[in-house]
Amino acid sequence: MQDNYRLAETEAKFADIIWEHEPVASMQLVKLCEEKLHWKKSTTFTVLKKLCSRGLFRNEKAVVTARISREEFYGEKGRQFVDEAFGGSLPKFLTAFIGRKKLSGEQVEEMKSLIESYRDDA
Repeated sequence: MQDNYRLAETEAKFADIIWEHEPVASMQLVKLCEEKLHWKKSTTFTVLKKLCSRGLFRNEKAVVTARISREEFYGEKGRQFVDEAFGGSLPKFLTAFIGRKKLSGEQVEEMKSLIESYRDDA
């Protein structure tokens, strides 16, 4: 399942088109991809079939829908990145992400609130 969250740049653009327009008729998707990605019909269906086989989308009765939302997809992709790059340590990730930037008081309070809402012993 891990590779399901790795998309090539063009696959990500294609996925965004689906997420933006779903449910979308497959022939409408072909038109959108021709317009936005300059793809031929065969390319659209080849990439669609690939991403359907990976469990991201489905094409039933010529209507394409997502099996996983954009938010779920990028959330899982982010979790995998933290696992791989920072050994699953969210504090290490945040330290690297924030770097030398200063956070506003509002940002600090928002992060505190978010952390508290996920606290294990709450």
